[in-house]
Amino acid sequence: MACLLLLMILAACAASPQDLSGKMFTFPEETKTANVRLMTASRNFDAVTVCLRSITDLSRNHALFSLATKFVSNGFLIFKSPTEDVITLIVNGKSTNFEVQDYKRNVWHTTCSTWDSASGLVQLWFDGKPSIRKLAGGSNITEPSVILGQEQDTFGGGFNVKQCFTGMISNVHMWDYILSPCEIQRYVDNLNFTPGNVLNWRALNFQIGGRVLIEHEQLPCL
Repeated sequence: MACLLLLMILAACAASPQDLSGKMFTFPEETKTANVRLMTASRNFDAVTVCLRSITDLSRNHALFSLATKFVSNGFLIFKSPTEDVITLIVNGKSTNFEVQDYKRNVWHTTCSTWDSASGLVQLWFDGKPSIRKLAGGSNITEPSVILGQEQDTFGGGFNVKQCFTGMISNVHMWDYILSPCEIQRYVDNLNFTPGNVLNWRALNFQIGGRVLIEHEQLPCL
């Protein structure tokens, strides 16, 4: 009975939101198993903003943020293309490429992306610099599966080691509306921004699969 109670307590703790302020997920090796599954606070979206910080030494393609639905594996995907200085956004299966400036390996970068189903427009913000807005179209996103570290080729799975992420990811937030340019800039500058109402790094529900570490962020010395 005592063992059962302990297991129930541990399960409850694992399911409780965690404040990851000052922390990062470290993906230390190429594998098709290491991933972090994020639980969203809502299940139906007609608009999305996603922001995150990442660092990697990969030159090949890799997923930064993978959202799949039961209807399409690439419901909302932020994907670094093998082409230098190109980041691809895929919304409901439609790809849109964005050229970015000064994409460097082994450097922390901030990536934000927005999409609105009413206009069908997507936009990328890279290190605080906005792209032009492009047409992607798409209908509402429903019942998402959100994963860091891997690209989903099927709902919740279908991982490919050649598309996995290695490096560190931090400060993941997701909103069910379009953030204003000023609000995105506050996120980039790490000022007093409104945390995500779908995914909130300061109160994150997640499950780790495979070898992924939670570590303190590596801050520059003053």
